[in-house]
Amino acid sequence: MNTPEWLKPGIYGAVIGAVFVGIVGFSWGGWVTGSTANDRAMAMSRGDVVASMVPVCLDMARSDPARADKLATIRATSTYQRRDALMAAGWSTMPGTDAPNRDIAQACLAELEL
Repeated sequence: MNTPEWLKPGIYGAVIGAVFVGIVGFSWGGWVTGSTANDRAMAMSRGDVVASMVPVCLDMARSDPARADKLATIRATSTYQRRDALMAAGWSTMPGTDAPNRDIAQACLAELEL
């Protein structure tokens, strides 16, 4: 196949330009793959759900008849075990679920005035 001599630099330029645009787009342009976008969306939605459940946790803590005892237990535990103590108190177990949620417990612990 005979190709015109002027076509070869045009093809090279187009290929190099496409590679350059791809590299710049993914590194500086903010482009992401579909799986990265999905991972980010899932993380954002998890964070939003946790943030929306913190008031429920705080309300459960306020309305608990044994609140003073449970707060004393939470305060008495070491800092890194407070989340587990709050989970044992039952305040991070959302209505309709059987098990406490660690992320909700951590966010609720941050909002409690200990």
